[in-house]
Amino acid sequence: MVADRAVQVLVTGGAGFIGSNFVLYALAAHPDWRVTTLDKLTYAGRLENLRDVMDDPRHRFVEGDVADPEVAAPLVENADIVVHFAAETHVDRSLQEAGAFITTDVYGSFVLLDAARRAPRLRRFVQISTDEVYGSVPTGSSTETDELKPRNPYAASKAGADRLAYSYWATHDVPVIITRASNNYGPRQFPEKVIPLFVTNAIDGLSVPLYGDGRNVRDWLHVEDHCRAIDLLIEEAENGEAYNIGGGNEVENIDLTHRILDALNRPHSLIKPVQDRPGHDRRYSLDTAKLRGLGWQPRHPFEEALATTVNWYRDNDWWWRPIKEADPAYRDYYEAQYGQRGNSTS
Repeated sequence: MVADRAVQVLVTGGAGFIGSNFVLYALAAHPDWRVTTLDKLTYAGRLENLRDVMDDPRHRFVEGDVADPEVAAPLVENADIVVHFAAETHVDRSLQEAGAFITTDVYGSFVLLDAARRAPRLRRFVQISTDEVYGSVPTGSSTETDELKPRNPYAASKAGADRLAYSYWATHDVPVIITRASNNYGPRQFPEKVIPLFVTNAIDGLSVPLYGDGRNVRDWLHVEDHCRAIDLLIEEAENGEAYNIGGGNEVENIDLTHRILDALNRPHSLIKPVQDRPGHDRRYSLDTAKLRGLGWQPRHPFEEALATTVNWYRDNDWWWRPIKEADPAYRDYYEAQYGQRGNSTS
């Protein structure tokens, strides 16, 4: 809390999936916060995600690139809190074009962190990382002190930003914390990711492209539980530390696919096995004892929350249908990613 004035919060990537959910959560949970959303509005950043707060006097939207210091630096320098979501995030796209990931995820983080050195009242810089920085985890669960072994360009770009953020705490005393979350799910997730892709395909009776044998394991975290964890860490975390955020719901992709199809009363014959992607990590698993020690635990039971998520996409086709039916870039990406693999999502 900053006495006698509003708390100025900058959320980068706030028109994307997790970022927009955090913006909505933050404005509802903190009447004294004034939130500025910075987003480049690339393919996955959509103003539709923020339509409920675009007229809120406590919210301001700025279109711009985190890698542009003329736009981003002044926003950081005026902030009390920075929550840095902005990133290229899809593994499959990083295999096709890694350069954009390095520019946004690494250089963009540098621009923000360098501005944070000059921010006169900054009290927290949250670097949003990912469980994928640990690489594939055959047994057990990753702790925050485990070696980082990213195995694809996306994960490597996030690992680079993760450690760059740490270095700005270690060398410049920037009040950085790092969060590493497992796979998120919930409303307003771009339909290149496995849950919204499979749900929306199944709604239309289309095949769902399942990579390999479908036995890859992911831990699923509801996006609202993720937002709650970040909110807690803004207040309670120790600068320079990393915190795992996991839902405790490890599910094989084939099992997840069956649950989605069953929720929509669609046949399992819609599953279309496709050639596995290169370097597909077999399993992710997080040890979240450090975060739970601060009093956090997930509130969304997976079965119930997955059903609610499926229903959201079923009831809100106004949100996803224009992407899948009217965006030629999406159709080209889908064909390149799955149509050419023949017999391929996390």
